Amino acid sequence: MAVSVFDLFKIGIGPSSSHTVGPMRAANLFIGQIMSHNLADKTHAVFTELYGSLSHTGRGHGTDKAVILGLLGNMPDSINPDDIPALLEQVKSTEQIQANDELTLLFKEKKHLKFHKRKTLPLHSNGMQFTALDKDGNELLRKAYYSVGGGFIMSHSHLAKAHIMEDDSDIPHPFTTAAELEAQCKQHDLTIADLMRANELTWRSEEEINASLDQIWQAMVSCVQRGLATDGVLPGGLKVARRAPKLHEQLKNNPKASLTDPLTILDWVNMFALAVSEENAAGGRVVTAPTNGAAGIIPAVLHYYHHFVPSATHKGIHDFLLTAAAVGILYKTKASISGAEVGCQGEVGVASSMAAAGLAAACNLSREEIHNAAEIAMEHNLGLTCDPIGGLVQIPCIERNAMGAVKSINACRMADHNDGAHWVTLDKVIMTMKATGDDMKEIYKETSRGGLAVNIIEC
Repeated sequence: MAVSVFDLFKIGIGPSSSHTVGPMRAANLFIGQIMSHNLADKTHAVFTELYGSLSHTGRGHGTDKAVILGLLGNMPDSINPDDIPALLEQVKSTEQIQANDELTLLFKEKKHLKFHKRKTLPLHSNGMQFTALDKDGNELLRKAYYSVGGGFIMSHSHLAKAHIMEDDSDIPHPFTTAAELEAQCKQHDLTIADLMRANELTWRSEEEINASLDQIWQAMVSCVQRGLATDGVLPGGLKVARRAPKLHEQLKNNPKASLTDPLTILDWVNMFALAVSEENAAGGRVVTAPTNGAAGIIPAVLHYYHHFVPSATHKGIHDFLLTAAAVGILYKTKASISGAEVGCQGEVGVASSMAAAGLAAACNLSREEIHNAAEIAMEHNLGLTCDPIGGLVQIPCIERNAMGAVKSINACRMADHNDGAHWVTLDKVIMTMKATGDDMKEIYKETSRGGLAVNIIEC
């Protein structure tokens, strides 16, 4: 399986790549299957069943809304978040889903959308099943899908290839481990970013690659700007107030703060991460990097590079994203980027590792130092649990993004002051992360049944 840079970095909506983006894509894909099987004139309704983590935290993560939007024919990268309330209200009031010009479905949410909190499907905890029914309730078509993290979806028959970029093309520099990546770079005298660009040329032209990288960066910039300009309280029962706008005002009104407090730069990094994470929690448009739950880390570190590294260049931003993607591919193929599978170490931990590598590359560190930075960032996120309070991507998720961004920057600095030699290799830490996730109790894997999610004292 060849994974593209733009499989890891996808523009979508919040609050969760696995619980919102993935289910929306799956629902949309199932409608396509109904059409391709010529069942439009026979299908009266679609029955959706959510299992495992999707059922435990689905409502807090907006999975129910995502399924409805997907059945309506929407996709995460193209839907306007401002249109969502009206679309959902129309479905509720009419009890119908107008999937397309040929397909109108009966939809009563309590009847046609089921949360199975005590059941799971095989292969992955983020399982969902769609069944097309005729007017008499007879089954016409049934498909099971898995949302495996980062918005990736898979089915038993691999019907989701279009969303994973899996094909028979031979990329010039294949790798599945950090050691293989390093060997390919040495053999062909390439930086990691150059190698990733060469592989990406399998699918896209040089111009398309640059345009897509710019689009990802601009989406991150726009998300930060929206997060800084939008005040108020986040949706959900926790009534979490947005903090990024207030912090922005404080920093903007005291431009000389860094002269008396050298750690003011951390406030800026925190602010960037909070802005994106708060937008994600509100269901806004974000870049899955590599997941929505960790979407604030890479934009925050990229903004740090852009605003605070004197040698920052436009090429550096591209090299950052390409190198970060290479590291993300290693975790995606050898471990997991799903909080429901390995805990938050697979989301915030991976994003922190990717950001550390990207920053190191943008700052022209050696390949050995880049690997070292990525390893350091993950090593100190090992065992990180996924225990969102109330099933919402808010507490501790939002602050955790800010902490992850700071760890990334520090990991890069530590690697820069080293000579690239390190006891623990990137491959070893990836293997350890996977093993730790396998050993982690299920209650700490995005179920809201353990950790902070159940130990908060209500006053």
